[in-house]
Amino acid sequence: MNKLPIAVAIPTKNEGLNIAEAVKSVLGHFEAVVVVDSHSTDDTAKIAEECGAEVVTYTWDGGHPRKKQWCLENVRTDLDWILLLDGDERLSPGLLAELRRIFADRDGPKPAAYDIPLGYWFSGKRLRHGYTIRKRSLTDRTRCYYPEVGDLAAPGIGEVEGHYQPVASTAEALSNPIEHQDLDPVTAWFERHNRYSDWEAWLEHHPDVKEQVRRVKSRQGQLFHKAPFKPLVSFAYMYVYRRGFLDGRAGLDFALAMSFYRWQIALKSREGRAG
Repeated sequence: MNKLPIAVAIPTKNEGLNIAEAVKSVLGHFEAVVVVDSHSTDDTAKIAEECGAEVVTYTWDGGHPRKKQWCLENVRTDLDWILLLDGDERLSPGLLAELRRIFADRDGPKPAAYDIPLGYWFSGKRLRHGYTIRKRSLTDRTRCYYPEVGDLAAPGIGEVEGHYQPVASTAEALSNPIEHQDLDPVTAWFERHNRYSDWEAWLEHHPDVKEQVRRVKSRQGQLFHKAPFKPLVSFAYMYVYRRGFLDGRAGLDFALAMSFYRWQIALKSREGRAG
């Protein structure tokens, strides 16, 4: 079986519970599988190597490039195409088949990037209705880049780019998903989103940077960026409009968790203004 002419880069830090599944979902299908590890204190690097991935160490110096842009600039640069896969993600068989069809003609015309739907798991269940995010995970590195927005001083994000997309001159949407199935306990989700809400609240007090971030979000993200009453809008969109109630208890839990996340941002922002 011919390998896809794509380098898979998996940025990690303490993904010991997830990394084996991520590597196994891509190993043998792509020209390169590289785990870019930020000095994990668990056995992430050891497991990745045992599964057959190459492991390189990334050390952030507090500036640019951040981790994903560093991957574009440094991971197997002999291959133009790079797929960024989080440590708690894995490729679906349908997506592998779709990529094989696209890259059957290696030299045929292609957009600069592909936006891939995210199949999201929460509290052990795959959400079928309430989650509709696409990630610009597959890019031609010669035609794409992560912008240097002015948020290096912001709390909560650190070495990895925030919630925005790489810039691409052209992009097309794929049909089959990357599966985001985090095996860590739900407390890890709340800890992550507590940090993310620090970053989002910081943006509220730095409107120039907030506008930079808005411009490089997905279309859905740009629309939501301007919405009022975000906690209520978030819940209504996910649970009612997108019929998250059909996902049962997990759908309700996720809609409430995301609404709580938006409430955290608003509360922290108000606290910042008062301070």
